[in-house]
Amino acid sequence: MLTTRRVDAYHALTVVAPGIAERFRPGHFVAVAVGGPNTSMLTRRAFSVHDVKPDYGGTVEFVFSPRGPGTAWLAERRARDTLDLVGPLGRPFPLPRDPVTCVLVGAEHGSAPLFTVADALQRRGCRVDFVLGAASADRVFGALRARRMGETTTLTTEDGSLGMRGRVTDVLPGVIADVRADAVYACGPMSVLRGVTAVAVEFDIPVQVAVEERMACGIGVCMTCVLPVIGDDGVTRMVRSCVEGPVFRGERVRFDDVGTIPFDALGAPGGGTRNAG
Repeated sequence: MLTTRRVDAYHALTVVAPGIAERFRPGHFVAVAVGGPNTSMLTRRAFSVHDVKPDYGGTVEFVFSPRGPGTAWLAERRARDTLDLVGPLGRPFPLPRDPVTCVLVGAEHGSAPLFTVADALQRRGCRVDFVLGAASADRVFGALRARRMGETTTLTTEDGSLGMRGRVTDVLPGVIADVRADAVYACGPMSVLRGVTAVAVEFDIPVQVAVEERMACGIGVCMTCVLPVIGDDGVTRMVRSCVEGPVFRGERVRFDDVGTIPFDALGAPGGGTRNAG
């Protein structure tokens, strides 16, 4: 590991990992072992990648908020500690072929992966506008960087301590209309992604979302991160966020049914098998 730093309410860890940095694409994530060699915490923790740099052969930075024993252990790591991490994992964000106007929406530290997306979009000649929000000012991640990178940056907080009072979904329709957006990219909690998707659908523009689901293995084996997604053929399948995702077309994710197996999903008990074939 190289550095650890506090960023307002969050922690950011930078790790020397040339193999991951070399293959990274915006939207990829890493799965980190926590607790040390003698721990009873067997499952890895999944984190979106915030930044990748060529320093020291290749470094990877991820951002997190200490919530349980695993992330509390990570928050105690110091420079020169070693970390066991696997990556890059998942399916990255698809990028438009032509220069278009893109609105990037992030809630809390879910906005961390948006900056590599913004960089890739701008290299393709796209215009980038940011909408970032959180409950309070100290939980809005990346506001300064967004202001440097974006044509416009709109900030929201639920308590009104920074930017406009409210949520990102309250201001998003106005931003999409003002900048005449062609596409939306979003990262954050499921409730936010659901709202952002609804707004994008209303404006009839494509929306790509990076879902936040608990991932125990990160490689598609354990099936803890499945969610119902509608396929190209119109059939709902329970797909793995860590392999088929974490990036999905927002309108394909059945947000209302996350945490359940819908009766009409392929292979669902008492229903979905009729869709087989």
